[in-house]
Amino acid sequence: MTMKYLIAYLLIVVMVIPSNKAQLGIINDLLGSANIQGTVLCTSKDNVGDVNGAATPGFSNAQVQLKCGGNMLSNATTDGDGKFSMMMDNPLLYDLSSLLTGCNLMVPTPLSKCNTKLPSVGGLISTLKYVGISRIGTHTLANIAPSGFHFIPLT
Repeated sequence: MTMKYLIAYLLIVVMVIPSNKAQLGIINDLLGSANIQGTVLCTSKDNVGDVNGAATPGFSNAQVQLKCGGNMLSNATTDGDGKFSMMMDNPLLYDLSSLLTGCNLMVPTPLSKCNTKLPSVGGLISTLKYVGISRIGTHTLANIAPSGFHFIPLT
């Protein structure tokens, strides 16, 4: 009799533990929107905060595009510090897992616009990563960020 209860308990536990994809599906059902925000730096190197020990300035007035399957779904312009933010209404566009796996952030503004020593042809690209949930009143918001911009030359 004890073995029967143990097996039943284990089956319940296995059914309750969701996989990552299942978690995204549950989260997506609860979300109304996603906020994609980050910073674009003025560098053709991997877009992280420090190059050669010196702070890398933000890329101001750069266009940032959210592209999914070759289509631009949203865009934003960076501020004076290179920061951008775009709000997405998830249910109308993409579910969260599709947004994270099928979309990229593109910066088509030439890097020479922020530093004349940088390339004037090509742009920056980044995949997306999920960084958490915020609650604003009764509204749940998925927070998404670039995983790291890198330079792609135009061919």
